[in-house]
Amino acid sequence: MSAPEPDGTPGGVWSTGVRRTRDGALAVAGADLREVAAEHGTPAYVLDEDDLRTRARAFAEAFASAFSPERGLAGADVYYAGKAFLSVAVARWVHEEGLGVDTATGGELAVALRAGVPGAVIGLHGNNKSDEELTAAVRHGVGRIVVDSLSEIDRVAALAAAAGVRAPVMVRVTTGVHAGGHEFIATAHEDQKFGLSLTSGAARKAVDEILAADSLELVGLHSHIGSQILDLAGFEAAARAVLTLRADVARTTGRLMPEVDLGGGYGIRYTAADAVPPAPREIAERLATIVGDRCADLGTAPPKVSIEPGRSVVGPAGLTLYRVGTVKDVALDGGAARTYVSVDGGMSDNIRPALYGAAYTAALANRRSDADLVSARVVGKHCESGDIVVRDVALPADVRDGDLLAVPATGAYGRSMASTYNLMPRPPVLAVRDGRTRAIVRRESLDDLLALDTEA
Repeated sequence: MSAPEPDGTPGGVWSTGVRRTRDGALAVAGADLREVAAEHGTPAYVLDEDDLRTRARAFAEAFASAFSPERGLAGADVYYAGKAFLSVAVARWVHEEGLGVDTATGGELAVALRAGVPGAVIGLHGNNKSDEELTAAVRHGVGRIVVDSLSEIDRVAALAAAAGVRAPVMVRVTTGVHAGGHEFIATAHEDQKFGLSLTSGAARKAVDEILAADSLELVGLHSHIGSQILDLAGFEAAARAVLTLRADVARTTGRLMPEVDLGGGYGIRYTAADAVPPAPREIAERLATIVGDRCADLGTAPPKVSIEPGRSVVGPAGLTLYRVGTVKDVALDGGAARTYVSVDGGMSDNIRPALYGAAYTAALANRRSDADLVSARVVGKHCESGDIVVRDVALPADVRDGDLLAVPATGAYGRSMASTYNLMPRPPVLAVRDGRTRAIVRRESLDDLLALDTEA
């Protein structure tokens, strides 16, 4: 295998702004990564702002077109899934490009609000929302609280009544359809913590209880079938199930819910071996056909549709920049060898390889090499044998101490899932645009770590 070179295409592994300079270094949006490392240090997350904005805008425009009233549909909203990565700057960027923000905790909600995103275009998810989180959502006029359990209905109703408002809610429906990668990121099968079961009747019971609550407004139904999905077939089955429930409720109560959220989880490429994911326009057109056809079969007016791409907006826009510390060759059975390349980060800045077995690639960032390629494993500096950044990658045989390595497609979940394991401060997030670099999330310091220790 070989580390793919950046090609500037939206379906590539690297962000569209990554190029090789004339002397062989990698640059992001005109910023030489050697200079970025010299100024900001490593490890660091580097985010291509224009690439991220372009991907957000592509989703907004594709869904506005595919679900337009001129085509007999009721419009569509796109919510950026904040769990992929959220900062004040990113929340502001996606909002400026026409997206709402989907949050899953009080912290994510606070960031979106700090960015100036109006509550009306924010959603709040969560299978175990606290009273504080629900109170904040009600107080700030969050446009959709996605109810995840029957007990939550009474709590939201009481908080809304106390505030003298009608809280807009959606019901998260577990359809039994699941898709995507690792077992633990497939989120619609029955044996899991999210949502209310369609087959057991819990979803319908939730709908009826919400309709009976004066302080609640039933906005619609929500479905999410998984993550890192490259095949759209699962969305058809899930949409059919949710739209059927919507029609059944209308037939028995006379109330036709105005909205349906079909979730997200659209995949990206992490290595050259991954399939090229469907483009936003292809996704939008496919979902529009599914919704239009099913509603025609059911004899119901189409709902307004919403989706939640997160990884597919921010994932390809980011890379992680490391500096190589040590290089060693390790003999394998059968006479083969592997080169272990240790970098100054590791599982604390990207837990996905250890947690999910996720595959990534890497490339030399400070120079071009004509040396033969060798089988390499990029590892971190943590006291864990499973501290692997890239399990299998072909790197030049002359990779050495002091080199820079770039790992693409880490814009999603790298910083979001980062930890301070081994008391490693978390890296900064650096936004790059038009050759200029700025920290939108500063590097954590040892003083930050010590400040939390009450005996320090």
